[in-house]
Amino acid sequence: MLATPGMFLVFTFICPCFGSKRTDISEDPVLARDMNSMDSSELRSSSDRIPGTPLRVPPSPSRFSLSQQPTAIGPLHLSINQIIKITHNFSPAKVIGDGGFGTVYKADLPDGRPIAIKRAKKEHFAALHEEFRNEVALLTKIEHRNLVKLLGYVENKSERIIITEYVPNGTLREHLDGQHGRILDFSQRLEIAIDVAHGLTYLHLYAEKPIIHRDVKSSNILLTDNFRAKVADFGFARTGPTEADQTHIETNVKGTAGYVDPEYLRTNHLTIKSDVFSFGILLLEILSARRPVELKRSLAERITVRWAFNKYNTGQVRDILDPLLQEVVHEEILKKIFGLAFLCTAPTRGDRPEMKEVGEQLWKIRMDYLRSRGRL
Repeated sequence: MLATPGMFLVFTFICPCFGSKRTDISEDPVLARDMNSMDSSELRSSSDRIPGTPLRVPPSPSRFSLSQQPTAIGPLHLSINQIIKITHNFSPAKVIGDGGFGTVYKADLPDGRPIAIKRAKKEHFAALHEEFRNEVALLTKIEHRNLVKLLGYVENKSERIIITEYVPNGTLREHLDGQHGRILDFSQRLEIAIDVAHGLTYLHLYAEKPIIHRDVKSSNILLTDNFRAKVADFGFARTGPTEADQTHIETNVKGTAGYVDPEYLRTNHLTIKSDVFSFGILLLEILSARRPVELKRSLAERITVRWAFNKYNTGQVRDILDPLLQEVVHEEILKKIFGLAFLCTAPTRGDRPEMKEVGEQLWKIRMDYLRSRGRL
């Protein structure tokens, strides 16, 4: 379903690292060893093909334009003393997240409006200098409803701090883990996937220069109170090819193991299709609630993309869904959305769709879903 003829699904080894941990995968000897130990029959199986169907549907350009609801807070110019005051001297009680870059705090401006303060870990200052500058330079050029908005930053000898809009409802991964006391229904999961697709489409097509996020994952998707998704954490982002004859940029592999494009991993060639692969893994995660690797499961179920494709290929698509979902979703809708996820995770970039096409297809799936529920 939803694939080009001759497309094969890659069953990549995925390192057991998830959450907010990120790694330069090219420097991971365990990952390199295990990748090299896999034979080609495991990586690409010509029997595991998905029949081809057209992907394109009529575009919806207004959904990919600049945000129609930009943040109400404009650029901020806070001193380090002001930041210390509003974070109560970086109190642990203010912590709302912790990642590779540093710790994230919630703070309130004097007028009561909340913001997020991301403070770099001092022990990583030298290594994070490029990452910090990169995130600031990219975020200042971005304005889209599905991307976290940069509000300001501070850099001096003792501190590196990024100030962003505060997104109040935690991360997608937290919700998939049930940490917020309720289970996301199918409609909410579909809307979240569409939001992420819109945000990535803006980065790839409508930003001043093409931007490749390089770290698309569930812990980098923040949710608003009404469950709209915003893509966060641009520390690994890079500008993509800008010349007409340029197909990729060459760079060391960075990202979170389990979400990284296998072609990028193999060649160091980064393209916007690397984000598409990560999105395919994320889409499976949204629908199944499983992480890319589930270490406590049996060997046959440990690598989620492999397990899910085997279920799909044997007609057991309902078994891929999060078992906590009570709603019965039509099987044809499930085939379409899982088929799209597997198309995104094709082993070579030429077989993957553009993010704009992915968003358009998700829109079409949503229309089918609404019809099936009698809402159209």
